[in-house]
Amino acid sequence: MEFLQNNKQKQQFYFSYGAFLINGMLALSIGSLLPFIRDARGLDYDFCGFIVSLHSVGNLIASFAGGMLPALIGRKKSILIFESFFSMAYLLIIFGKSNWCLVLAFLLTGLARGAASNFCNMVINNLAPGKAWIINGLHAMFSVGAFLFPIILTLLTRTNTENWIVACYFMLAMGILTWILYGRIPLEEEQAGKKEKRESNFGFFKEPLFYLCIATLFFYLCAEQGVIGWMVTYFKDTGFIDASLSQITASVLWIMILAGRLLTAWGSTKVDKKKLLPIMGMGLSVFFVLLIMARSTGVILLGIMGFGFSMAGIYPTTVSFAGKLIQKYPAAWSFILTLASLGSIIMPSVIGKIAKESGIAAGMSSIAAVVLIDFACILMLVIYMGKNEKNHPDSDK
Repeated sequence: MEFLQNNKQKQQFYFSYGAFLINGMLALSIGSLLPFIRDARGLDYDFCGFIVSLHSVGNLIASFAGGMLPALIGRKKSILIFESFFSMAYLLIIFGKSNWCLVLAFLLTGLARGAASNFCNMVINNLAPGKAWIINGLHAMFSVGAFLFPIILTLLTRTNTENWIVACYFMLAMGILTWILYGRIPLEEEQAGKKEKRESNFGFFKEPLFYLCIATLFFYLCAEQGVIGWMVTYFKDTGFIDASLSQITASVLWIMILAGRLLTAWGSTKVDKKKLLPIMGMGLSVFFVLLIMARSTGVILLGIMGFGFSMAGIYPTTVSFAGKLIQKYPAAWSFILTLASLGSIIMPSVIGKIAKESGIAAGMSSIAAVVLIDFACILMLVIYMGKNEKNHPDSDK
């Protein structure tokens, strides 16, 4: 990897990849633990949708603050503050007795996740701006953590469902570990309070690319968080597949996401990413419809595998389109993350409310609309990039 020119850049690369792996565990722990928390606390669908959305609210707040706060206190202090929320959240889940503890815990997990996403994407993008493969590689590490946690949870709860609390202790330990990893990443702390000369700090508001990326990521995150937050509960409550397999569906999903991200990372060095992204968008739509209509275990698993494989590269590839824009206007990344994250806030609550009124199957079916809209946004994005390739160097392969 010739872009890693010194030991500092190597440490930034490896520690960021390792920390993002644990961030994947954090992301999947929310949806995987939700059925156990719901049964233990006697929660209804509406409240579950609310706290899953709070996770996304925290993600949104941290996505914005994580881009602005470093200008005041430095990037290292900022990420260490936010990542301490990870451990605090699991302490609340383990020892908190009221529903308000869950409300705060899910909010804190979102704050930790959002800050990590902002930080790691910024660090890795700065190492190789606009290169899709390095961002896909980062998100592949996220997928590794995401598919590991449901497996760990299944092993712990196979003979005793009360052991879900042991998984919370495990995540508490992971929170401490990830805090240490972020502490080891070397950064230039003179960023705090330093004003760099730029054409315009907010010039990105005039760029159509900025809005196309937001729209694509918004509807993608609607689908992603809707499926991640509710899929295990959906299969557990509908009984479409055996109860013992409901947790494994999450691991199957993330194994395929990992495979897809690795393939996309490799493929983006060989094939123009403007051709890859529409293929992924079409697959996302087709396989979700298959998944939601399926009633047999085999077809359901096929739908999950295809959906996970298709969704794998959409987020990092879309981010790579804006690579040079983000490098030119650092504040643009905070705005993209913040506005796009509204999708992951809205959708879980929408599913929860529909599920309360019409059942969980109807709630999950609502995701079909957003995957189709996202496909339309992808087409508009790649058409725009094709027409403006000379004016937007971040459209490099």
